[in-house]
Amino acid sequence: MNANNITLSKRILSIDILRGLVMIIMALDHTRDFFHVGAMTGDPLNPDTTTGMLFFTRWITHFCAPTFVFLSGLSAYLSAQHKTPAQASSFLLKRGLWLILIEIMVITLGLTFNPSYNFIILQVIWAIGCSMVFLALASRISHKAVLIIGLILVFGHNLFNLFPAPTDSNGGLILKIFFTASGTVVPLSSNHLIGVFYAILPWTGIMFVGYGVGAWYKKGYAAERRQRNLLIIGLLTIFVFISLRLINIYGDPAPRKEYHDFFKNLLVFFNVSKYPPSLQYTAMTLGPAMLFLAFTENLSNWFTRITAVYGAVPFFYYVIHFYLLHTLLVVVFFATGHNTKEIIQVPFLFRPATFGFGLPIVYLIWFCTVASLYLPCRWFKQYKQTHRQWWLSYV
Repeated sequence: MNANNITLSKRILSIDILRGLVMIIMALDHTRDFFHVGAMTGDPLNPDTTTGMLFFTRWITHFCAPTFVFLSGLSAYLSAQHKTPAQASSFLLKRGLWLILIEIMVITLGLTFNPSYNFIILQVIWAIGCSMVFLALASRISHKAVLIIGLILVFGHNLFNLFPAPTDSNGGLILKIFFTASGTVVPLSSNHLIGVFYAILPWTGIMFVGYGVGAWYKKGYAAERRQRNLLIIGLLTIFVFISLRLINIYGDPAPRKEYHDFFKNLLVFFNVSKYPPSLQYTAMTLGPAMLFLAFTENLSNWFTRITAVYGAVPFFYYVIHFYLLHTLLVVVFFATGHNTKEIIQVPFLFRPATFGFGLPIVYLIWFCTVASLYLPCRWFKQYKQTHRQWWLSYV
């Protein structure tokens, strides 16, 4: 193996380590949704009602979606290096449309266990799919254009918070879906709804920035220069978050509230908007993500080797973990004395509002779920490495 191949291997490994880590942490949030006693009735980020551990349990998962979307853009750039511009654009378009379909048909079913699809949930896979469609178009212009558009979206989309929303229903709905969605519910009929929880364009901006950073990983780019870039930009991004949070004027839909309590002020300082991902939220999460990439490029130990397995097959892990968690929820639902009359719940079947356990049990279920998926993920990782079927590039 020559030096260039060694460097390329390290690049991919560092990306897989970070992606695997956020996939593992992501499962904690979904485990909390299904199994924590207060998940359906309280806000874990509300400084007035939360505890330090509950706040941390929810807050740490904030790093997952933006990092995953950012790395999706970065991976899209790396994948395009092996294709012509037309081939890369075509693949992004098809994969984006496929991901939207998967969100509607497969992820929604795993989340709700409702085969009637009364409530379709559009979350991160939907946002990634739509963003890939836009990336398919923008990447045909130039790499520089993608990066500039991405930065404009990330830094500028909070401008919509400064102006009144459109008064007409159609204009308001379009604005919400593309820029400001936060649990926007769109009725399709009297008993079928769509919940848009991820506004498209703020996440598109994050993907475009990831695509721009992908140029630092192209063949022949010096590893030392890449690590320096990641370190500098990561620190600057964290500085942007801290500065905007202290100034408290721009970059988040809700101004930071002041308490006469140090602990509550500490919590509220880090309680920024994910729906949609505000500039402050994006800076808070992507800054550490870039530092992580800089410091793990040459890191290899038992933990990084384990996390890299999950990171190598993120979509496979993402889909399976929902079905595993919800199946376990059904078992626990009946084991704790609930009956068939309580199955119908909104939005998740088998999930009564008052059902659940304390955080220690939630963490135990999370650990067991992630551990049980290690061998299936390792098998699928090896399968992808040894097989070349066309559909594997979509999974």
